Amino acid sequence: MTIDRRHFLAGSAAATTLAAVPGAAIAAEQPLSALFDALVQAQLRRSPEGATNLGLDTGANADLRAKLSDQSAAGIAGNRAATRAERARLDAVDTATLSPEERIDLECVRYARASTAAVQAFDFGGSSYGPSPYVVSQLSGAYQSVPDFLDTKHKIESAGDADAYLLRLRAFARQIDDQTLRMKHDAGVGVAPPDFILDLALEQMGKTRVPASDALVVRSLARRAAARGLSERYAADAARLWTAEILPALDRQIAFARELRARATHDAGVWKLPQGAGFYPAALHANTTTSLSPEEVHRFGLDQAAAISARLDGELRKLGYAKGSVGARMTALARDPAQLFANTDAGKIEAIAYCNARLSAIRGRLPAVFERLPSYTFEVRRVPLQTEAGSAGAFAQPPSLDGTRPGLVYFNLKDSADWPKFDLATTTYHEGLPGHQLEGGLALSNTRLPLIRKIGGFSGYGEGWALYSEQLADEIGMYDDDPLGRLGYLKAQLFRANRCVVDTGLHHYRWSREKAVRYFVEGQGDTPGDAGREIDRYCVNPGQAASYKLGHSTFVAIRDKAKAQLGARFDLKAYHSAVLRYGRVPLDVLTRIGDEWIAGV
Repeated sequence: MTIDRRHFLAGSAAATTLAAVPGAAIAAEQPLSALFDALVQAQLRRSPEGATNLGLDTGANADLRAKLSDQSAAGIAGNRAATRAERARLDAVDTATLSPEERIDLECVRYARASTAAVQAFDFGGSSYGPSPYVVSQLSGAYQSVPDFLDTKHKIESAGDADAYLLRLRAFARQIDDQTLRMKHDAGVGVAPPDFILDLALEQMGKTRVPASDALVVRSLARRAAARGLSERYAADAARLWTAEILPALDRQIAFARELRARATHDAGVWKLPQGAGFYPAALHANTTTSLSPEEVHRFGLDQAAAISARLDGELRKLGYAKGSVGARMTALARDPAQLFANTDAGKIEAIAYCNARLSAIRGRLPAVFERLPSYTFEVRRVPLQTEAGSAGAFAQPPSLDGTRPGLVYFNLKDSADWPKFDLATTTYHEGLPGHQLEGGLALSNTRLPLIRKIGGFSGYGEGWALYSEQLADEIGMYDDDPLGRLGYLKAQLFRANRCVVDTGLHHYRWSREKAVRYFVEGQGDTPGDAGREIDRYCVNPGQAASYKLGHSTFVAIRDKAKAQLGARFDLKAYHSAVLRYGRVPLDVLTRIGDEWIAGV
């Protein structure tokens, strides 16, 4: 999965601007590109972090380099007002004047805003890898996202950059306090994380709450300012801000999180929330871009898992592993010392080097199956120590638009036993090439695609493509000399089918955390630690886990249909160009694109 698929956060200033546009001006606004440009600019103003991530905090937006998004009650109200105003502008566009490509662009942007509005109708929660019922958890909240953002995304090349960094440190303290107030609001309407989620959040908060001399954001500025020959005052000022403003705000958040923990329940799913029965379908739809019910997604997952388990069983038997369940055999393989990197810093460095080597190896094979490849560079890194306790197992972050910052793939190596070697290659292909980084890189470098489409997206498409990429890696021979790696690939496919079962199990069928963990351990051979982190993620990101296999099935269905109808005229490169041409789209739109491409060949 990819961590920077989070929606831009709307701000009150932008919302006021949008809401003030009169109906006549809305209706008259053309061409479509002008409207899209205005919406992107509003998004950047609402999310300075997003502007920095994209490398767009320059020129007229240079002031954003010193800001963070508004997490206050006013900012949240501004989000809703912005969504309403933007939908009005989009709905007023006369589609009769648009080209077929522009109609798809407009349809996708309208769809995204409608999904956002459906989630914003619930007056609680925040966002992580998608809609989340909890503003602060192990995966959501400024306390865990801002330090890494400042360390890896905020450039320090001049005194002005360092000054902006200090202003962002002050804004960081405000964000923490604003989110603590939001936690209190949510608790007042009966929305609070389960006990085990609060335990993880508190563990990470404790690792973040360190003296200034050990704080990541202080050390980062001190190191980079010194490298640029800047004044030592920057390190001293950062330390003072940490001690005087950030630590007190963090202490206030920790104190309230402990209050919540004292009365928290162990129920894992959102069904327990006052509006949980409505929130889960909205989150499921926003993530998967399908209209499938929780019951239908659950059955789909069970059917897919049965088929993949049968294939995995066959591959295991070929290698002489015939006794026990599929899960038990995969567990035994995962414990083979030959498949494990040492659970030491040196061993983890070796594991990351292995992943980078896999990324390099597949890069050379991609021209055979793609007409165009992104020009960006990509690399694999380890999840930062202070957030690995609650972090996802692996995720990706896109490169900057100008390519000055590479696309990054992160692995959570808290326990090396969670990542046997046969699992690493497939995940590298999923998060890196030809997965998220290729798909995202092609979108970022697509000169026809409007910027609003490049920086937005849909999990069903993005995760579906990444899962399809795992299959493609097998098809182009990446496991021909690595039969255990092929087992890892099939296990990963089974994992995504089981996600559909577990996500709906937790949030619709009222499964316990323990039942969900056992399902992964027994069904696919996960370690309890890795399974637990996955389940914890689903608890705070309802519906997102189901998007992978549903999206994958759509990509495969289009390809299978094309092969059946086109016969000898089917060309894999042309298929890839067709389904990647428009960037991320809802799955029903993707199916239509596929049908139109097949008809036109």
